[in-house]
Amino acid sequence: MIKALGRRTPALVVAAVALFAALGGTVYAAAKIDGHSIKPKSVPGNRLAIGSVPANRIKAGSIPGNRLAPESITGAQIDTATLGQVPSAIHADTADSARDAGSALTAVNAIEATRVNGHAAGCAVGTRPFAGACWQTASSSAAATATDAALSCANQGGELPEPLLLVAFSKEPGIVLAAGDEWTGDIPVVSGTNLYAVVTVSASSEVGSALSTLTKKFRCVIPLVS
Repeated sequence: MIKALGRRTPALVVAAVALFAALGGTVYAAAKIDGHSIKPKSVPGNRLAIGSVPANRIKAGSIPGNRLAPESITGAQIDTATLGQVPSAIHADTADSARDAGSALTAVNAIEATRVNGHAAGCAVGTRPFAGACWQTASSSAAATATDAALSCANQGGELPEPLLLVAFSKEPGIVLAAGDEWTGDIPVVSGTNLYAVVTVSASSEVGSALSTLTKKFRCVIPLVS
């Protein structure tokens, strides 16, 4: 081979030598260069073929979040224990208390705020919970006899109040008894057929009595459970 090359031109000889050197370098590189021979960070990421680096070769925490493709990570890959409290969720801590407070307010004003043994429970608008029942906050618009007053309350599912409880209710904020006394449901004196007195309570919370045939204003007490 050398003798044959000797008969060739110098340029051809140089080309042949270069070819042998290149072939020898490629064979050497293929045999000698592996992953351990590559200096860390010497190969830029854009020189790597897609899918050529398996996930188990990536160091944890080595890829910043801004280098991840949008929607490339789902909730299944996120450890929720590492997440802090979401800002809007701070208010959720008191949501149950707020809901209970709202229910309590509704219980005062709504007809059916809750249920007790299958029955609607709550106080309608215009009434206030007191002594385990719903008391009308204002007296009747018109005066009536004691009998008619009792009938009106019965038609509403209630009754006339007891005297001492009406006195106590008159002490509640915003409660004012009608001038000229209000009827109660107590009958202290009976002097004959259809001739009896009924206990009354005045605007100044004084307890008295009046003939049932007289006309006075009244308020009804409605059961909490209907």
